[in-house]
Amino acid sequence: MSDVIRLRGLRAMGVHGVLPEEQRRPQPFEVDLDLHLDLKPAGASDRLEDTVDYGGLAEAVAACISGERHALLETLAERIAGLALADDRVTSVVVTVKKLEPPIPVDIDHVAVRIMRS
Repeated sequence: MSDVIRLRGLRAMGVHGVLPEEQRRPQPFEVDLDLHLDLKPAGASDRLEDTVDYGGLAEAVAACISGERHALLETLAERIAGLALADDRVTSVVVTVKKLEPPIPVDIDHVAVRIMRS
């Protein structure tokens, strides 16, 4: 079993979706990340250099959500997984992307895509 750094509830506005109305206006998205890596070196050294800078990663994820455009949540999730895996210490990542205001004509809290990559 690996160690995990969890980021929960990262929210940003973005333009992602298939429908024309989704491509015209920003809407809210929420991302959860589970980064799997060995945290023992950081635990022993107490140095940021020995772990993932989750603040920097959170900023990169927010920039991805707000700065890119994708039709599918699946594509957005893949892009975010790539950002996390760019740090060689991360052995795998679980990414959940939630569309908080989906244009669906029923009462629904959100829709989400969850992927695991290594």
